[in-house]
Amino acid sequence: MSTAYSMTGFARVSGTASEQLGFTLTLKSINHRFLDLQMRLPGNCDALEMQLRKLLKERLHRGHVDVTVQLDRQAKSDLQLNRPLVAAYVKAGRDAAQEFGLNDDVSASIILRMPGVLTAESNTGAEEMLAVETAVLAQVDTAIDQLNVMRAAEGAALVAEMTAGMQRIAKDADEVAGLRGDVRQAYFGRMQERITELLQAGGTQEMTQQRILEEAALLAERSDVEEEIVRLRTHVQHFIDLMAAGGELGKKLDFLLQELNREANTLLSKTSGAMTGNGLRITELGLAIKSEIEKVREQVQNME
Repeated sequence: MSTAYSMTGFARVSGTASEQLGFTLTLKSINHRFLDLQMRLPGNCDALEMQLRKLLKERLHRGHVDVTVQLDRQAKSDLQLNRPLVAAYVKAGRDAAQEFGLNDDVSASIILRMPGVLTAESNTGAEEMLAVETAVLAQVDTAIDQLNVMRAAEGAALVAEMTAGMQRIAKDADEVAGLRGDVRQAYFGRMQERITELLQAGGTQEMTQQRILEEAALLAERSDVEEEIVRLRTHVQHFIDLMAAGGELGKKLDFLLQELNREANTLLSKTSGAMTGNGLRITELGLAIKSEIEKVREQVQNME
């Protein structure tokens, strides 16, 4: 059995590009109709982004995936004093004190708290960015492996739930199969009674009673749901086989659910006029089948 994946997962790996520079690579995926990669990378990482997109597309097929790379500078970096900015603050303070008659209490402690006065030298050069690119790319497969472990675990749980749903649909279809003969006969009997009443009341003279009964039998045949039951069973088995095969399942399973829903609707349409005990039970079963289909459809939306 191959692996079936959910589209929901999370992975985080860390590494170092140099003694002073570390990084964290995070992958977070949620549902999406297609593969949608959203990159949040440091500046000057165009080459890294292209490589990340290529590697992710090779192993992921559907889902909205947030890809984040955060840098963590471990270096001992000296604080840098922005002297021109300090001078500007000092001048502005003294000018304000002189103009408005204030005490000139400009002090170093006040100036150092002003925005932009102190900065840590942390600019990442071209060589460091190349090291970051190499180090991140070396960890991508590990991150995708982690992501897929979570996606596979959730995928397995979804497959188990959907399999149970398909089995309930098959069980309901089997019960309908056991009831359909009585419903068909009851449907024919009611039509025969109604036709007899019409003939006795002086109905149409152009058609014999035998011809009318033949037409009634044909209508009863058309109301039979044997074909719908066969197709329901076939689609259910195909659905289960696809899940067992694994791989990219979402779109295929969604199509099969449309077919299952079509057969359930036809079944309900054909038996809507059958008001006997068995007819009402078939209606209940048809509605139960549709309910299961909708439950499974919600789960399929999470599959890759």
